[in-house]
Amino acid sequence: MIMPKIAWLFPGQGSQTVGMCRALAEREPAAMAVFDEADRVLPGVKERCFSGPVEELNRTEWTQPALLTAGAAVWQTLHRRGLRADVVAGHSLGEYTALVAAGALPFDAALRLVRQRARFMQEAVPQGAGLMAAVLGLEEEAVRDVCRAAAESARGVVTPANLNGGGQIVIAGEKAAVEAAVALAKVRGARRVVMLPVSVPSHCPLMEPAGRRLQGELDAVAWRDLSVPLVTNVDAEPVRTADAAKSALVRQLANPVRWEASIRRMAADGVQCFIEVGPGRVLTGLVKRIAKDAQLLSVEQPEELDAAVQACKGTG
Repeated sequence: MIMPKIAWLFPGQGSQTVGMCRALAEREPAAMAVFDEADRVLPGVKERCFSGPVEELNRTEWTQPALLTAGAAVWQTLHRRGLRADVVAGHSLGEYTALVAAGALPFDAALRLVRQRARFMQEAVPQGAGLMAAVLGLEEEAVRDVCRAAAESARGVVTPANLNGGGQIVIAGEKAAVEAAVALAKVRGARRVVMLPVSVPSHCPLMEPAGRRLQGELDAVAWRDLSVPLVTNVDAEPVRTADAAKSALVRQLANPVRWEASIRRMAADGVQCFIEVGPGRVLTGLVKRIAKDAQLLSVEQPEELDAAVQACKGTG
């Protein structure tokens, strides 16, 4: 039988839970080795992943390296079992884990980068000045209209931040403008609007200062061209060079995550199997609503690893 074309997908902020990937690491030495390496670079990462407390894990400065570590631990285990991807992608922060998996970015360097990224993002907007909200049940153009009207009426910044697909679009910006957009979205017929418990309004123009600061950090790292293509958040197009990947990481901070377009691009390129690599099933749920005929797997627990290995190797 012909091997299906496989995409590895790496989750971003919001997928973290205390205890994530602990059972896998306790069974798989390759996974535990990644957590141990992370602790050498940023002492305390493993403890926050495995034992919390949740308040510490949910602090952006720890959430980002913790999720990178968890995703990389699962990826390393899949890699050691002989599984390979034809293409990779990551949701927001997950793009860094995808670049580690594609051989473009050393794991230790990625850890330091995401810690700096978190700090730059937090410092770009004063605490309490920004908001994010998920709008459910409105088309993209309607959400863009809502944001334009709210930005004008509130005289502030609010834009689409995550174009997730399946009728889910996240907006981000200044507090008053987001609140105005939320009210207007309800009037325009949104099925539901949910305020998100985040401290940073990601993927909107307020993050441009963070992007400028991040550029210097990225330039200081020794990069390699990618071994497999990465479909970037910002363009929803595959890239293979280090320069293109770095550019995408800078631009993604102040621009929306084009997740639906990314999944559609991979499906159009022949991807038949999407594997969520890391904690949670957020991306699996999104892909299910976009690529309805695709095979979907998620890997965090030992039994999920075994199922993925059997499914992927069993079709060869």
